[in-house]
Amino acid sequence: MNNVSKPTIAVLGSINMDLVIRCDHLPKPGETVSAQSMTEVPGGKGANQAVAAARCGGAVRMIGCVGDDGFGQKLLANLIAESIDCDAVLKAESCESGLAIVNVENSGENAIIVIPGANARITPADVRRFENAINDCDVLMVQLETPQPTVLAGIQTAKRSGAKVILDPAPAATLGDGLLDVDLICPNESEATAIVGGRIETIDDAVAIAKQLHARGPAAVAITLGPRGTMLYDGARAELIESIEVDAVDTTAAGDAFAGALAVRWAETGSLRDAIAWANRAGALAASKRGAQPSLPQRTQIDAVCD
Repeated sequence: MNNVSKPTIAVLGSINMDLVIRCDHLPKPGETVSAQSMTEVPGGKGANQAVAAARCGGAVRMIGCVGDDGFGQKLLANLIAESIDCDAVLKAESCESGLAIVNVENSGENAIIVIPGANARITPADVRRFENAINDCDVLMVQLETPQPTVLAGIQTAKRSGAKVILDPAPAATLGDGLLDVDLICPNESEATAIVGGRIETIDDAVAIAKQLHARGPAAVAITLGPRGTMLYDGARAELIESIEVDAVDTTAAGDAFAGALAVRWAETGSLRDAIAWANRAGALAASKRGAQPSLPQRTQIDAVCD
């Protein structure tokens, strides 16, 4: 484990180029709408969370894969520019980099289509090859935009080393055995209900879903509920941890800002409740700006709204 003051965060996950398309409203099935703009923005849930953690003060290591196309070069350069250790980022030959089509309406709501590309090429053997990147980290962050056997290999490696593991179960999917053997799972409400069923309309609903999810294996559950805050359940107590009010313009990377900030703060303080309260502010700040990585806040910005 890392013993210096700056927490070490390992991120095993996706690296994408996001093509962000802005429009008045998201198209319904069979509907064609005119877009206002299209922008290339580095993204991918893994890369987003790595950048979020780095901006929050973590020493971050990225484990992932890009293609040998032009996007791959840009994506790798972007991570390095954020002071992220990319020694464990592979380059797949004759393969395109991951791509996400991010449709954002003016209200801030979004709909995303992800093309895995090189993200699908990273294997459990690659995790074992780079296990040193996990072995001495404080926290490992994983998501579901890379193959589940690879994610499981990362979780198992971190558990053996004593690192905390945070799973962001996005995109929502049926979870294989072992994937819920983590210290914390942090889904949004739609992801939480996709895993256990039911609906979240009230705070009591969120408590019930959190308890059902906890029963499946994670040591703690944090369900993000947008402007209402985050429902934390640790097996003994359920608590709604409030967020701050912002004018949401783009929620694309709010969850990634939340996860990255949570990992850093949890490693620093050891208090999950404190980490979630701080991370709620990071997520809210990200939702108040456009773009994925461009919206991820710096530590000083999060601290400023905590005063």
